[in-house]
Amino acid sequence: MRSHPIPSQSRTNKFKDSSQILNSFFFLSSSKKESKKEKKMVGANLKAETMKLMEKRSALETEMNVIIDRLCQPGGPGLSGNLVDSEGFPRSDIDIPVVRAERHRLAELRNDHKEITEKINENIQVLHSARLATKDSVVGNAVPSVTSHNVVLRDSSSSMDVDMMASVPFAVVDEITDASPTAEDGLQLGDQLVKFGTVEYQVGENLLQKLASEAQANQGHAVPVIVMRQGAPINLSVTPRVWPGRGLLGCSFRIL
Repeated sequence: MRSHPIPSQSRTNKFKDSSQILNSFFFLSSSKKESKKEKKMVGANLKAETMKLMEKRSALETEMNVIIDRLCQPGGPGLSGNLVDSEGFPRSDIDIPVVRAERHRLAELRNDHKEITEKINENIQVLHSARLATKDSVVGNAVPSVTSHNVVLRDSSSSMDVDMMASVPFAVVDEITDASPTAEDGLQLGDQLVKFGTVEYQVGENLLQKLASEAQANQGHAVPVIVMRQGAPINLSVTPRVWPGRGLLGCSFRIL
């Protein structure tokens, strides 16, 4: 039986079909790459925004500490002490208008601090979700090749950089006793905890309880600690241990 040549029109249609498939594939591939690039840019912008918010929060904390120190100095009115004496007259040992102004300013700073902290937490949750989604997509995004060869084209874009979560302070040292384990090991009042052993920032966790458990579990053993001090990261080694004072650390933390 004689074979008949394929008409040129039929060959042309097949070439057109193949060309359309290739164009469609490369269009989809290009769109995915652009989408990944856009997500990466959004992640980078969100990271930069969060870092700026953290710097702003640190500046607020510095101003708050200055006001608190002034109000709570010996003989001062404190944060909520009476501005009148026992007979109901304005105290003559303090500048009442200044005290009222500083208390008002402190209240404003605390409100701003709360709002910024909430925004930081929101950004971190978005970045954390993006990191998990990126990890999941690495496994399942294989694209079949349009050729007849056993080749699989895979999206090779790198995951979004969200490692900034590892540098988020979650607590501040608001009290530390002289000659305590933490004081002797280099921790200072106002240091912001980034990591204490295995404890680091985690949304929804009881971080104070985790800090206490970590200290108890490592009694007599050095614990690697990372703190932010005046905007710079500091690496320390703290050993929880028995001493004449209270607890194993001799300091207290306030969750940010």
